[in-house]
Amino acid sequence: MRLFVTRRLPQRVMERARDMGADLHDSDEVLDADALRAALRDYDAILCTIGDRFDADLFATDVRTKLLANFGVGYNHIDVEAARAAGVTVTNTPGVLTDATADLAMTLMLMVLRRAGEGERMVRAGDWSGWTPTQMLGRGVTGRTLGIVGMGRIGQAMAARAHHGFGMEIVYYNRSAKDLPFPARRLDTVEAVAAGSDVVALHVPAGPETRHIFGAHAIASMRPEGVLVNTARGDVLDETALIAALQEGRIGGAGLDVYENEPTVPNALRALENVVLLPHLGSATLEVREAMGMMALDNVAAHVEGRDLPNPV
Repeated sequence: MRLFVTRRLPQRVMERARDMGADLHDSDEVLDADALRAALRDYDAILCTIGDRFDADLFATDVRTKLLANFGVGYNHIDVEAARAAGVTVTNTPGVLTDATADLAMTLMLMVLRRAGEGERMVRAGDWSGWTPTQMLGRGVTGRTLGIVGMGRIGQAMAARAHHGFGMEIVYYNRSAKDLPFPARRLDTVEAVAAGSDVVALHVPAGPETRHIFGAHAIASMRPEGVLVNTARGDVLDETALIAALQEGRIGGAGLDVYENEPTVPNALRALENVVLLPHLGSATLEVREAMGMMALDNVAAHVEGRDLPNPV
């Protein structure tokens, strides 16, 4: 069994992969389509990451690979149907990054409401002249309404933090009702959540059915001081519509950890003061990234040993 790891991962994960006989692309460089096509031709299993785009055409000919063990929960960078048609199973790493991503969503919400990004830039630029009573007045968090779009593991984790930690009221949109351990009202549409919330947080998985689920109509439904937080995937949000709303002052601000065309972040977004922009840090703790890598390798080990895969998608 030949295993290929497409990107540099935490040391413990790389050591285990080496022990399993893997060939390692020990680099942060993203492999191009030709390199990925060659990997599908030459290896039985591939541990890949979000930056590796396995489009349908890569599975069209000469595929030796039987397993794509994805390092991450989201797998919209893989054409799963084309993979299945070519006899390739895809796995992911659910659960282990729930708390870290929920924590980061809370961080973005707090930073936007309290204008922390603006303040940090002011201090670093040497433009702070001292405390004044009216300087950089933000908005409080306690008692506001948080709207969750996608009440899965991460959505629930953020909602619990917001409700129990800050006394926030919770409304949500989800395809099905949830039995939740905190008070929350399910609303019928994404637009209803947008209209009824001070802060809206996106936690839906990426896919054709959720592309731009939070689009121009939902953004137009937000309150004038409403804040949007996205730690899911960039394409669940209509980035162009968001930029227009922010530029025109139709909403209060946004906190983004993901973007439609990563790693490209539009200049128009970067120019806005009422936006906090992070470089896809949702799962970026050492403990979580190690756990993700180990889970991906657990899927590889199960495949090699002929056992049921722990996390097929």
